[in-house]
Amino acid sequence: MNRPAPLTRTLKGLVGAFLVSGTVHLVRPQVFRPLMPSWVPAHDEVIKASGVAELACAAGLLVPATRRPAGLASAALLLGVFPGNVKMALDAQAGRSPVPAPAAWARLPLQAPLVRAAWRAGRA
Repeated sequence: MNRPAPLTRTLKGLVGAFLVSGTVHLVRPQVFRPLMPSWVPAHDEVIKASGVAELACAAGLLVPATRRPAGLASAALLLGVFPGNVKMALDAQAGRSPVPAPAAWARLPLQAPLVRAAWRAGRA
């Protein structure tokens, strides 16, 4: 009998990050408004939808039968929010953000390991 692969620490971390972030998207959407590029319509609706997507990805990553599509969806979601992170860094650089510019810029390359972890979960 094939037993499902156990959750790795990396996968647990990814699930935890999605659970926390998804919850904050729904409970305190104003936190994410400054990250929204001007070309994205309906900011609050998109913020809430991305929160629901993050929670769905977290749940999907926990279930072995749905881990593959959830991993690929998670990687796509992380890539989709990257423009918001770039906007935050540019705003911080210009002094239009409460986030210090070095922290905002440092956050950008940190997204790569998250995308890689999600991609690997989808390929496992």
